Amino acid sequence: MTVLTHPADTGRAAPADLITGWDHLELWVGNARAAAQLLMSGFGFTCASYAGPETGVRDRVSYVLEQGCVRLVVTAGLASGSEVTAHVARHGDGVRRLGLATGRVDDAFESSVEAGAPPLAPPSDHLDADGAVRDATIGVFGSTELAFVDRSAYHGGFAPGFSCEDVPVVAVGDPVGLERIDHVVGNVEEGRLDDWVDWYRRVLGFREMRHFDADQISTEFSALRSTVMWNGDNVVMPLNEPAQGRRRSQIQEFLDSYSEPGVQHIALHTTDIVRAVDAMRRRGVRFLSPPATYYEDARRRCGDIDVPWSELQRLGVLVDVDGGGHLLQVFTETLSDRPTLFVEVIQREGATGFGEGNFKALFEAIERDQARRGNL
Repeated sequence: MTVLTHPADTGRAAPADLITGWDHLELWVGNARAAAQLLMSGFGFTCASYAGPETGVRDRVSYVLEQGCVRLVVTAGLASGSEVTAHVARHGDGVRRLGLATGRVDDAFESSVEAGAPPLAPPSDHLDADGAVRDATIGVFGSTELAFVDRSAYHGGFAPGFSCEDVPVVAVGDPVGLERIDHVVGNVEEGRLDDWVDWYRRVLGFREMRHFDADQISTEFSALRSTVMWNGDNVVMPLNEPAQGRRRSQIQEFLDSYSEPGVQHIALHTTDIVRAVDAMRRRGVRFLSPPATYYEDARRRCGDIDVPWSELQRLGVLVDVDGGGHLLQVFTETLSDRPTLFVEVIQREGATGFGEGNFKALFEAIERDQARRGNL
C-alpha cells in the first residue's frame, strides 16, 4: 500500500496507513458473564482469557472471546460507582472501544492528535513477565474510544492482568465458522454525517469507499444517509445518520436508546453462511425475518447466480449482487433489552458492496421489530 502523508499536512504518515487491521472490540455490558455466555453458546466464541478480582483487577471483569481472527472483550463493572457501571446505566450494552492493530502506536496517536483528535491516553506500555502491550487512545463519536494497539512484544494472553487459566468453557453445538470483522457500523446525529466523514478523513486519513443518500436507503416510513469510510485495506466503518421520514428511523431509535452516537452493529465474515446461520439458529440465536415476497424478488433481481436458494430461504439469508460478484447476509435481533447492538453475518463472493439491493427488505424487517417495541 502506498503510504500517504497526513491530510492535515503534519508531515507524518496518516494513521490509516499505519493500521494493519482490527485488534479487538470491547463491549461494556451490565453482566459480562451472561453476555460472554451468549456469545460462546450462541455465536460459537471461545473464552481465551479473563481479568477480574482473581487476577488483581478490582473494579471490573472482562472476558476475551475469540473465533477465527475476531477478538471481542466483554467488560462489566463491579461497583455502582464504577466508570463501566455508570456508562452502561446511561447507554445500555454496547461497543465502547475500537481497537486497531499497528506497529507504530506513537506515530498513529501523535498524528491523529495533531490533526484534532481528543487524546484520552498517551502511548504507554502494559508490562508483565510475558512482555509488553503498547497502546494509546483517542476519542471518536460520543464516548466511543479508538485505541491503537501493538502486541508484537507480548507473548501472553490478551494483556497484563488477564489469565488464560480456569476460563469458562462451553461445549454446545456445531462450530459456527465466523472468521473476521468485515465492518463496524457507527450511528451519528442527524445533520452530522458530513462532519464525521470529514473527521475520519482529516484525523485518521480514512477514505470514502461509498455513499448512500436518503432516497437510496428508505422505506415507506423512514430513511437514512450513509457514508462508508475505510483505511484503503481491511478496516471498514460505515457511518449512518437518520434522515427525515414519516416515522422514527432505526438510526434515531438507536440514538435515543444509546443516548448518544455509537456503534450500531458489527458485521462478521464467514465463508459458509449456510453452515454458520444453521448452527447459530440451533444454538438459539434469533435473526430478523425478510418479508414473504423477498425470495421471489431476489431471484429475479440477482439473476442466474449459483446459491442454494431453498437453504437461504429456510434460514432467512438475504442475497445481493454487484459488479464484483454476490454476497449473502443476515442480521440478528438486538442482543440486549435496549436496541443498542446487533450482529450481521456476511459471506462475500467477490462483492464489495453492503447489500444495497436488500436495504428495503432489511429496514422493513427492522421496522417490524421497532413496531413490536412501540418505537416506530
